[in-house]
Amino acid sequence: LSDPDIWFHIRNAQFLLANHRLASFDTFSFTVAGKLWPDHEWLAEVPYYLAWKACGLEGIEILMLALLVLISLGVLYLCYRKSNHIKASILACFIAAHLESVNAGPRTILFGYAYLVILLIILERFRSRGRAPLWLLPPLFCLWINCHGSWLLGLLVLAIFTASGLVEGEWGNLQSTRWQPDQLRRMLATIAVSCAALFVNPYGYRLVFYPFDVAFRQSLTVAFVDEWASTNFHSLRGTVVMVVLAGLFISALAARRKWQLSDVALIVFAFYMGLSHERFIFLVGIVVAPTVAQLLEDFVPPYRPDIDKPWLNAAILAGVMAFVIFRFPSPAQLEEQISQDYPAEVLPYLDSHPLSGRMLNFYGWGGYLGWKEPSIKVFIDTRVEVFIHNGVFQDYIRLATLDDTLQILYDYRIRYVLFPTHDPLTYLLQNNRDWKVDYRGNLSTLVERVGSSRGDSPGKSGISVLSWKF
Repeated sequence: LSDPDIWFHIRNAQFLLANHRLASFDTFSFTVAGKLWPDHEWLAEVPYYLAWKACGLEGIEILMLALLVLISLGVLYLCYRKSNHIKASILACFIAAHLESVNAGPRTILFGYAYLVILLIILERFRSRGRAPLWLLPPLFCLWINCHGSWLLGLLVLAIFTASGLVEGEWGNLQSTRWQPDQLRRMLATIAVSCAALFVNPYGYRLVFYPFDVAFRQSLTVAFVDEWASTNFHSLRGTVVMVVLAGLFISALAARRKWQLSDVALIVFAFYMGLSHERFIFLVGIVVAPTVAQLLEDFVPPYRPDIDKPWLNAAILAGVMAFVIFRFPSPAQLEEQISQDYPAEVLPYLDSHPLSGRMLNFYGWGGYLGWKEPSIKVFIDTRVEVFIHNGVFQDYIRLATLDDTLQILYDYRIRYVLFPTHDPLTYLLQNNRDWKVDYRGNLSTLVERVGSSRGDSPGKSGISVLSWKF
């Protein structure tokens, strides 16, 4: 539950179900209040809110795990279709699951990846059998665009798959078969209708434009949010990515296996996205797993039903399920987990000491504070696009990196600052005579302006402060 987006997601869904209308303007902050902000993930937010409504934090956790399990089952199906080797398929899924852990949280993008798996299953059936329910893809994209901006990945996958069938031939171990005229017409018609289905959304062209806005108008997102950074090969996940990439390259050189052009093109696309932005390593896990299952066939012994022991298998599965249920976190444990990432400790103080002015909050805490204390208008939260387009995100970066901090605080008429206790900004203010400490906890400290300081403050420190996923 450490993903900071979940709080404004369930708050948006609460607003939708209570008022029977979608949010179009910001109402959560004082810095961009009234500015245009379409809720581009509204349909995926509703299940999380209903899960919270039914079972609280446990409901959110259960829904998250259910989505991850469904995605994994879909990947397992793709692997088995490709390799016809159940053991190799399970091992490939295990590798994929490690890569997919980059997005293992209560995130709306999980719906996007579930749709991606469905798309790949339909395309695989169409390639292998020459027929598949392509009519499902337009409604799939209609759902997808209302759940998450990752629909563009799906459209690119569909385009790459179609384009790979425009040529025919063999180039060493690489081969491709040209589409039959009827097949090509069906694929092109599916793409056209799927593109039209994208406009079936409550925000019209603005929702269609959103992924391009992220790519071309939100350079600060890529520069300052960790998961948009390139893959860190010094981490365990980065090491697994490198091993998988090296294994595919060696197999391509040494094996006699024929590679389909569409598979290679999709793998190259997935690795390009995953190596450029770590958040897309999940995409790598989904796309590469079936090919990894094929490569593992020669190293994993085949399944032998004659030596199976059904009762022993049942006992092992029952033990695993019992362990999962026993170890499932209780509400108290989930609250404790939250208190390690969010300023739950300061909430009783805020209840008994209502704020009488504007508060600068830490970036990753904005959604949580707004959910817990709706009366508080935050300075910023992780709906980063609306803050970038209105200049607030740039000012926050300057504040947090101690670049003309006091002057910016004065310009925004900030009276309170709630930041991590050991953050450099907290240290700066608590040692300034114009500010005093109102509350200090293990995680968070609230300081209040008591003077009228403005002017110079220390220069840029180069500190990375936006290590939150969104």
